Amino acid sequence: MRITRALRFGVGALALALAASACGGGDEKSALDNVKDGKLTVGIKYDQPGLGLRNKDGSFSGFDVEVAKYVADKLGVKPENITFKESPTPQRESLLENGQVDYIVATYSITDKRKEKVDFAGPYYVAGQSLLVKSENTDITGPESLNGNKKLCSVKGSTPAQNVKEKYAKDVQLQEFDTYSLCVEALLNGSVDALTTDDIILAGFAAQSPGKLKVVGKSFTTENYGIGVKKGDKELRDKINDAIEAMIADGSWEKAIAATVGASGFQATQKPTVNRY
Repeated sequence: MRITRALRFGVGALALALAASACGGGDEKSALDNVKDGKLTVGIKYDQPGLGLRNKDGSFSGFDVEVAKYVADKLGVKPENITFKESPTPQRESLLENGQVDYIVATYSITDKRKEKVDFAGPYYVAGQSLLVKSENTDITGPESLNGNKKLCSVKGSTPAQNVKEKYAKDVQLQEFDTYSLCVEALLNGSVDALTTDDIILAGFAAQSPGKLKVVGKSFTTENYGIGVKKGDKELRDKINDAIEAMIADGSWEKAIAATVGASGFQATQKPTVNRY
């Protein structure tokens, strides 16, 4: 029997459709489906002391981790049923879009550009740019005191150090490294005078070297940290907003900060107010 070209095309299309279905196309679980199964995959940073850190024993610690666990508990998922997945800054949107994580708690600043691709619950923390110096340093008390050819460190491609130079200290010498941990090393050995980024990130590094480093001056920018969810998942976003509000109201928020970055002497300047975006 001769098979016509049209029939061959139809058979081929059907085979492709069946193959796609077999591979899970159209059978993708939503975040709340995973919650019903009692499991969650949550994106965090692995390299930020005091916020999101993978420890040598494979455990995870930090303020973001505590927020992630509190939210999961309010959703009905126990800590042992959370899978933490590393979520580097450039990959956060794609991880949510592809369903590889259910939500992300990773010093994720809420911006209009990011809201084009993902939705946010929160904020759960209001950060501000600040400075980290050696504990014995009394000369640097804020961005203006960096004048006089002081050396200021930040990471390559970030804007905080340039922000200081443009707005506060024209003659500051900028030093850039690939990671904040290298900046901290340079600060400890005296190669630079200060490190700048968000205050709570700096507090995490200070807590990692108790008695050696301190956060100085008032914060001089505003960054709203949100919990990222897949675009359009309003039900999950609303539930996470409820959890954040509960964490702030019942005292767990303050306890989490004290337990994670409190060793540095850092105290949050303000409690966030959830903005239901």
